[in-house]
Amino acid sequence: MKETYQIEGQQAVKRLKQMAEQSGHAVQLVLPLAEVVAWLQKGVGALMREAGLQLMQLVMQDEVQQLAGERSQRQENRQRYRWGTEKGFCVVQGQKVPIERTRVRTLDRREVRLGSYELFRRGEPLNETVWSRLMAGLSTRNYGPMVREFLEAYGINKSAVSAHFIEASREKLRQLMERPLGHLRLCAVVIDATVFEGQHVVVAIGIGRDGRKTVLGLREGASENATVVAELLSDLLNRGVDFTQPRLYVLDGGKALHAAVERHAGKAGLIQRCQVHKKRNVLEHLPQQQQALVGARLAGAYEQPDYARAKRELDQLHEELMRSYPSAARSLAEGLEETLTVHRLEVPLKLRRTLASTNIIESAFSIVETVCRNVKRWHAGDQRERWVGSGLLVAEQQFRRVQGFREIPRLVSILDALAPPQPAFAKRKGAA
Repeated sequence: MKETYQIEGQQAVKRLKQMAEQSGHAVQLVLPLAEVVAWLQKGVGALMREAGLQLMQLVMQDEVQQLAGERSQRQENRQRYRWGTEKGFCVVQGQKVPIERTRVRTLDRREVRLGSYELFRRGEPLNETVWSRLMAGLSTRNYGPMVREFLEAYGINKSAVSAHFIEASREKLRQLMERPLGHLRLCAVVIDATVFEGQHVVVAIGIGRDGRKTVLGLREGASENATVVAELLSDLLNRGVDFTQPRLYVLDGGKALHAAVERHAGKAGLIQRCQVHKKRNVLEHLPQQQQALVGARLAGAYEQPDYARAKRELDQLHEELMRSYPSAARSLAEGLEETLTVHRLEVPLKLRRTLASTNIIESAFSIVETVCRNVKRWHAGDQRERWVGSGLLVAEQQFRRVQGFREIPRLVSILDALAPPQPAFAKRKGAA
């Protein structure tokens, strides 16, 4: 529910617009040439700033005159009158700049808000400006010195900037976690987790049929457990993701992710385990001198153009590893078939390389780490989620279509062929 002052502010802005449309007169700003030259000596920016402040005062005075009439002039049926002045502020480029405004009251002494002042006070959305600049790498400590354009500006010290960012990032996270997803035509969902400042963060990114990527959601937990993943997928379901549609789910290989996807999507969930994670897990069981050779063998097998060749080479490698490094062999065998799902579906080669791993999320996580590099102290509460969510939104702004997106129609036709046939009555209903 909106507060009374918000409603009154909106009404004041609406009244100002109506007055401007009905009166049709112009507001003229006259500046002494000497002042203009003096400001220009400090730069064009100084001229724009000082002239802008004077223009604000002029606009407010014009509105007051239309509301309360000419100063010191008798006016019959006067409904409003001036009531002194008070200090206020306007928002300019992420900083508060003090200005003086005239107060207006009605005959029963109710305050009349000025629509012009309401607009100036809003300026650029302050929280949004702070969020954007901190996402660009500016720290709260350096925010004031870097953005100060007016000597008398205030509200840009470390604590004030931090408060604005908390409010902005909390709103960004809310929008990310609540935005509807039903309109997205997803052919694949990539899910991965990373340990971020001692906590596991599970993230889902969807790939649309046009090749564009969208951050679907995130969940934070003490570990990558089934409960956390199930909550994430249930949230996606509530926001419109249809898990009955055949779709490729690219996972990092964790059992919790596998179980949660199977529970939500059933047979419609075609699971592709990340080949990069598989390679990494196998190499961790090998001595240093064997890792390069086995890594090359794994990479060569996964690069094979068809399922039969890739499976044959992996089986052969498994047999060799069983004789010398059985732990590595068992790691290779675990979930091996699911690392070849894109081969088995005959996904075109360029798109296959994109969908064979969770690198899409790994690259997003790297942007999150870059965004969070200025955070020196982490606290309990929603701080971690706010920063990770903000970083993911920054990454989303930089997303391009996936490599091989022109081959997605082929993948879609493969997935559609796997969909169960609709009952005859459903087809007739759709035709109608």
